[in-house]
Amino acid sequence: MAKLESYIFARMLRMSLTALIPVLAIIWTTQVLGRLNLVTNSGQSISSFFMLATYLLPTIIPIVLPFALSIGVTQTLNTMNVDSEMAVIDAAGAPRKMIYKPALILAALTCVVSFTVDNMVEPVSRLAMRQTIAAAYADLLSTVIEEKTFRRIDEGLYVEISERGQGRTLRGLFVADSRDPRFEMLYYAREGAVDAKGGTLIMKDGEIHRKTLEGSVSVIHFDSYSFDLSELSEQKGQARLKAGDRDLLFLLNPDLSDRDYLAHPADFRAELHRRLTDWFFPVTFALMSLVAAGSSHSSRELGVHPLVYSLGFGFVYRWLTFFLADRIESETGTPEALYLFVILTNIALVMLLVRKSARLGRRRIIRTSLEFCMSAVTRLLARFKSGGKVA
Repeated sequence: MAKLESYIFARMLRMSLTALIPVLAIIWTTQVLGRLNLVTNSGQSISSFFMLATYLLPTIIPIVLPFALSIGVTQTLNTMNVDSEMAVIDAAGAPRKMIYKPALILAALTCVVSFTVDNMVEPVSRLAMRQTIAAAYADLLSTVIEEKTFRRIDEGLYVEISERGQGRTLRGLFVADSRDPRFEMLYYAREGAVDAKGGTLIMKDGEIHRKTLEGSVSVIHFDSYSFDLSELSEQKGQARLKAGDRDLLFLLNPDLSDRDYLAHPADFRAELHRRLTDWFFPVTFALMSLVAAGSSHSSRELGVHPLVYSLGFGFVYRWLTFFLADRIESETGTPEALYLFVILTNIALVMLLVRKSARLGRRRIIRTSLEFCMSAVTRLLARFKSGGKVA
């Protein structure tokens, strides 16, 4: 990159990091605090808490990165315009790519980071986080909960154990789950045990009572029923790996005999197309920022701060992509609609940038012509005043 491009790139990078760190810290803190009760109630150490917090971080980074990039690019260009640097660059006749190139290079690097975290780091961290939560629940059931005492595990989730046997064996296990407002679930098992890995609660010889809002009750008898201790709730169902826990290779070529895939194929399909589009968001957000703040203008021309436009359109774009991905998951939409929306949006943004560059080029030609004419007139007047003759 040229010296000017490197200068702009460095400013955009610093501003993006300045925006990323506090926003990421705030969202990360809110997510971690939601898991604090689980760690404290199950008697886990502070190291387990920090480990859980670390596993949560990769799930947040891909969401925050495009917005941090948008803030960095927009704020840098707006500051350069306020300091008249943009006007000087235009007056010097520098091509518009001197402004666009640093932003797009930074966006491309951000895409690489987003793709790596979303497809390689996040699935591993999600699995590790589920195992940490499962271990906390296992310790809670096996050692912490007192016998013949109801213990609140979560909002609307209570557990009672009649007797604790050798190892991780439990007798008279009762679970009441009212977290889903649509129905209440009661689980009773004569015997239960946490498996050797500490990730699953196996309930034997019991019943499931399901009560709806209308008052109807259904009873299911079972010989054996398993819970993933990281998600001890009926709406999550039997212990399983979700689409977000799988790597990209599995999503591209799923095992057709995998019971988790067979139970929810639409979830895996939606997750695949979400990952194939989300990583490109930084480029789209950078184009939005360049459209909003990529040209020089006076303070009087600036009615609304460019950051309002770039972030506003960014939130709308992100919400629409979420909506289209959810429609794929619910099987009411198609992946083609998601890809078409992403492609058309980026084409429209590129066309806006080309149009603005062409308009700037026309203004530059007109300004150069006027400067040439004014210079010629000035020279003629100077010669007439000095009594010289014009050849």
